[in-house]
Amino acid sequence: MAQKTAEELAKKQREISIAEFFEKNRHLLGFDNPRRALMTAVKEAVDNALDACEEARILPEVNVELIQLEETRFRVIIEDNGPGIIRAQLPKIFAKLLYGSKFHKLAQTRGQQGIGISAAVLYGQLTTGKPATIISKTGKGVKAIQVKLKINTQTNSPDVVEEKEVDWDEKEQGTRIEIDMEGAYLKGRQSVDEYLKETSIVNPHCTIIYTNPEANQFIFPRATDQLPPEAREIKPHPYGVELGRLIKMLETSTASTLQQFLTEEFVRVGAGTAKEICASAGLLPTTKTKNMNRDLTENLLKGIQNTKIMAPPTDCISPITAELLERGLRKEINAEFYCSTTRPPAVYRGNPFIIEAALAYGGEQEGDTSVRILRFANRVPLLYQQGACAITSSIQATTWRLYGLQQSKNALPIGPCTVVVHMSSVWVPFTSESKEALAQYPEIIKEIKLALQECGRKLASFVNKKRRINEESKKRSYIEKYIPHVADALKGIVGLTDIQKKQVEDDLCTILEHTRGELEEIGVDNPDYDPELAQIGAEEESEELMDEEEDIPKKKGKPKKEEEDGEGEESFSDYEDSDNDTGERQMKLS
Repeated sequence: MAQKTAEELAKKQREISIAEFFEKNRHLLGFDNPRRALMTAVKEAVDNALDACEEARILPEVNVELIQLEETRFRVIIEDNGPGIIRAQLPKIFAKLLYGSKFHKLAQTRGQQGIGISAAVLYGQLTTGKPATIISKTGKGVKAIQVKLKINTQTNSPDVVEEKEVDWDEKEQGTRIEIDMEGAYLKGRQSVDEYLKETSIVNPHCTIIYTNPEANQFIFPRATDQLPPEAREIKPHPYGVELGRLIKMLETSTASTLQQFLTEEFVRVGAGTAKEICASAGLLPTTKTKNMNRDLTENLLKGIQNTKIMAPPTDCISPITAELLERGLRKEINAEFYCSTTRPPAVYRGNPFIIEAALAYGGEQEGDTSVRILRFANRVPLLYQQGACAITSSIQATTWRLYGLQQSKNALPIGPCTVVVHMSSVWVPFTSESKEALAQYPEIIKEIKLALQECGRKLASFVNKKRRINEESKKRSYIEKYIPHVADALKGIVGLTDIQKKQVEDDLCTILEHTRGELEEIGVDNPDYDPELAQIGAEEESEELMDEEEDIPKKKGKPKKEEEDGEGEESFSDYEDSDNDTGERQMKLS
């Protein structure tokens, strides 16, 4: 066999476009099967619509319509009442991957990478060969722009097939996108129906009008006219910067001195803190930034790590709040007990984040299956990759036996319970471009466990109370069982009449009630429950379609009782030393 030269091999090497890469690896974006592809396309468009409306401070109203064209072909239509998009930006936003305004913006948003909606257009183009149609109007009395777009995968640039002005009189402003694509419409826990239902629950300020392929229309009305507080953009925090990025920031900064650079480019760094960092790094605050080489920059990074700096501000985050999270849970789950909590702000890699959690226990929920998990990140439901998520890992690592649920070691607890966890952050660390699971940073797992333990302690109080009431009820039933016999005995001994016997029975019941106290009743009392809402997305699915649960490890066989009851248990006080942390607490680089 003839040996090939380096020159011959070099002729086959060429640059790869990002669009070409995702054209071959669309599974990384959530388009790995027809059912998930349909849900992902809707998700990306709805997320963009909500972000645009909130950024423009407009109460969102989103119309979602799925039209079945053939057995495996659908038309996805998403329409919003947002600010619209100007003509020059339309092609780039919808037909250029890794293009957007959110990647370099440190503020809570649903979108992050500038890939999602362009990926949906690319998938539609690949599976049907048809361009996407976008209509956008930026204000009243202005003509709407309609464009038909494809993506040139070799150059990752938009190809405008058609562009024209049209009348869109029914809308003062907004954006509408239509994509034809291959897909599969199925109901259940990982369906478009479930995604839109959960989105409405954690976005109570939004109205969603949804028409499914069966031509059934569902309206999820807004529950409040108050928009969430606007998430303000912040600068990077010094603790989150790495050496290579710090070198790049010094090269591109317009600051002339090191002190000016630190105060202008980072959050929570004033003149005093900048001088402390320089002193710790052995550098003068007046050092010119253009004179900072790699070694001096590394000393500066060590100086940052050795200086106590306040945590970043949290006005860049907009959590749901424990009250609204519990209210949304009450709408869907008809339970006996609810609780929720919002953790104090915490930080990973210099990025602030807040964890919220809620529980619903008992009621109409099944008690012989694993608990149901509802995961959210920046007000977006996470329906896939449950087993790879930090939320699931944190739930498995929590000792739920202490709180009244059955659990094998390192497995999901079993019981009539639903667990909700939401993460708000300026940058959510997803495990992949499809944004379906949280990366397992120790700081994030710790905060999730603390939130779960806080809810667990409330659950344990309720479970213990319910057990005491059941035991008291059983004792009362024993006593009540013998009251007629006591009355019969007194009738025979004293010679009571039937009326006197009945009076004795009543007196004994009164004495029982007086001595043992009134017995509290525990049951389902939830006026907020909406049975129609709960039914959406709850239809059963066949096993071959449940590709979500397969990646959650299940323990086989019965564990030893000693291991189950003894090893690895945590007390109620686990991690309690962190419960008093505040957003202004001092941090150390992990």
